[in-house]
Amino acid sequence: MEKVFLEEPKIDRKQDALDYLKEFVKYKSDFNGVGGLERCLSDISYEQWILELEKRKDIKYVNKINRCLSNTYFVVREDDNKIVGMINVRYNISDKRLKEGASHIGYGIRPTERKKGYAKMALYLGLIEEKKLGEEKVLLVCDVNNIGSNKAILAMGGVLEKTELDKSDNIMTNYYWIDVNYSIQKRNIELLK
Repeated sequence: MEKVFLEEPKIDRKQDALDYLKEFVKYKSDFNGVGGLERCLSDISYEQWILELEKRKDIKYVNKINRCLSNTYFVVREDDNKIVGMINVRYNISDKRLKEGASHIGYGIRPTERKKGYAKMALYLGLIEEKKLGEEKVLLVCDVNNIGSNKAILAMGGVLEKTELDKSDNIMTNYYWIDVNYSIQKRNIELLK
């Protein structure tokens, strides 16, 4: 399995990011974990999106727009510097927001890079970021029909809490809790084998 790392979006990645978006459009795939990047296809510029990401680290701003504090990253393959995915790490989420359907981590892998283990790697790196932010348990939500994502969450120690209809999009959704420290430690042991 090839190594990946997280990279904060910067201006010099504009064309790579837009190519990433175009691939989702080409394959008619849902945008997941992109921190609003899909808006660059319709109503904002990439540069405006970068500014928006910075604002999403400010508690007053996110409360005003009814969102969560978050950090968004590109998941970049080490050997060719290609963006293979994205991850949105959310933190300090209130119990109220969690009950409304907020989750701690959203992620997605570009269509041509799926089924290669990148979802598990992205989730692992996201859990490390959550640990740095002081989160001990995280909630992840996933469409029941998204087999790859469900498998990645389970592989990283996800424990299914419930399955119910998500009222925001009328899709049956699985709700998983992950113990951050346990999952990171488990994954580290697996990597050493």
